[in-house]
Amino acid sequence: MTVLPEGIESELDRFLGLRVEEASGERVVATLAVTPDLHQVAGIVHGGVYAAVVETTASLGATLWLAGTGLAVGLANHTDFLRPVRAGTLRVEATPVERDDTTQLWRVDITDDRDRLAATGRVRLMTLRQGPVVEAGLLRYEGTR
Repeated sequence: MTVLPEGIESELDRFLGLRVEEASGERVVATLAVTPDLHQVAGIVHGGVYAAVVETTASLGATLWLAGTGLAVGLANHTDFLRPVRAGTLRVEATPVERDDTTQLWRVDITDDRDRLAATGRVRLMTLRQGPVVEAGLLRYEGTR
């Protein structure tokens, strides 16, 4: 498992059980054990779980690409749910599609235990350029762009 900078993991990440296996500005790979806590009423992974994981991994990769010069935050998240998943482990892979000084676009694919695409998403991110301040273990930014 990759060691992440302090304060970059959120309470939501911990609640979901998202485990980052590899993280850089070029690619993020994570896994997620499917438990009943992640199900919607039909007994399959809730679409909001997929959307959250898509945004989390894209934001992480985009922020790491900035190499300490800023923080990437989501502007738009378009996640499609392709296959119902009830159990097992999901593999999440985020890669950049387009990047410039102010925005980035990342693609995220989520596959099931049989390497079938369960969900896919695109996240447009904006760069915030203020210096980070760590408060109470959380990564925060002062001011605006």
